[in-house]
Amino acid sequence: MQTQCTPEQFEFEAIEKRAVVSAFDGGHVTSDAGALLLSRVDRAMGLVDRFAQCFEDTRSPQLIEHTVKRLVGQRVFGLALGYEDLNDHDQLRHDPVLAVALGRLEPRRKDCAALAGKSTLNRLELSLPATSSRYRRIAHDAVGIERLFVELFLDAYSTAPERIVLDLDSTDDPVHGEQEGRFFHGYYGHYCYLPLYIFCDKHLLAAKLRPSNIDGAAGAVEEVSRIVAQIRQRWPRVQIILRADSGFTREDLLVWCEHNGVDYVFGLAKNDRLIAEIDAEMKQAARLCAEQNKAARVFKDFVYQTRESWSVARRVIGKAEHLPLGTNPRFIVTSLPADRWPAQALYEDTYCARGEMENRIKEQQLDLFADRTSTATMRANQLRLWFASMAYVLVSRLREVGLAGTELAHATAGTIRLKLLKIGAWVQISVRRVRIAMASGCPYQAAFAHACHAIAPPPMHG
Repeated sequence: MQTQCTPEQFEFEAIEKRAVVSAFDGGHVTSDAGALLLSRVDRAMGLVDRFAQCFEDTRSPQLIEHTVKRLVGQRVFGLALGYEDLNDHDQLRHDPVLAVALGRLEPRRKDCAALAGKSTLNRLELSLPATSSRYRRIAHDAVGIERLFVELFLDAYSTAPERIVLDLDSTDDPVHGEQEGRFFHGYYGHYCYLPLYIFCDKHLLAAKLRPSNIDGAAGAVEEVSRIVAQIRQRWPRVQIILRADSGFTREDLLVWCEHNGVDYVFGLAKNDRLIAEIDAEMKQAARLCAEQNKAARVFKDFVYQTRESWSVARRVIGKAEHLPLGTNPRFIVTSLPADRWPAQALYEDTYCARGEMENRIKEQQLDLFADRTSTATMRANQLRLWFASMAYVLVSRLREVGLAGTELAHATAGTIRLKLLKIGAWVQISVRRVRIAMASGCPYQAAFAHACHAIAPPPMHG
């Protein structure tokens, strides 16, 4: 017979004649009480439920301990809470608040935890596309997942906007093993993937994992075509503008836009002909810079055609800029008409705003671990990227809807996690209720309360 051990008590230096003692006897305690907010956001938008519908589960229902919906939710919530590795879930599976957030307190079998461990979640991540094998017990629908990102974006609007701007960009995703599809990239100077991202403001519409031995714009036409078609099914009259740096100024993408009623404003790599075109403006900017002792800009609007790559002439805007340290000419090409889109405003207010997308990519890659593509196959790494992307969508909706008007309205996902999700709490589970007593000293109680009230509460059951 095994005797029940009494928790060891630790003694520390006395404070004001009072002994300081501690022991691991606090019962159900969590450091992630903010997961309750994630659960409320998820219930309001149906993210986990709809994401889970993109998986096919052929396991025997009688033998299932953890449903696909709960597995998907556990992975997405875990990433949002800062647990990037599957190994973390061997401890996280016992967290009482995460279990509450995912709608489960007790396992069916006494030898199981309420949530899944790393092995079960790993089988989910290694699932094949639904059409690839009938021997896989869990399979995912890649097309359905890609459509879901756009559906979640469309559902975020109560009425159709007049105009939207879709930002395209690629970035490096460093890899440190022998993963399928990894190549050395000369510009970044290491082995990596080259994922393609498409955002609309803070909304993520596409996250496509690609090998790095390709042009940065490879596959852009296919992704844009798919997304634009889906948007126009819901919003047939919306004006769509594509925005990207010079890496996407490719003839096939420009022609596709012109043939499909989509406008664009892209960066244009400078060359001797373009610089010669704004020679007079550069001299004018140099004079202004010398007179005012500060940077000066002069813009020129002109029509330009490359000697070989472009099939037609297009509108180009040149920025002739002179800085105290030298010249800085820049160019953009656009389909937007000059009478409604003046050159300087188009460059400074519209094109330069694309820099905000780079912040969103950093948030996705760093705060939500989209760069954790360490499995052997590109297929599994693509699925990992989608899990991280869904975690981004979830936190972004919490920020947009729940935190509007608060001090965290423009906070990054990492800041929101640190200040609003990482809340210590004591959990009491009884027959009638689950009481979660959060730390009284939490400095962001007002933001938590605001978010809880701002997000439409889910319907109560039972």
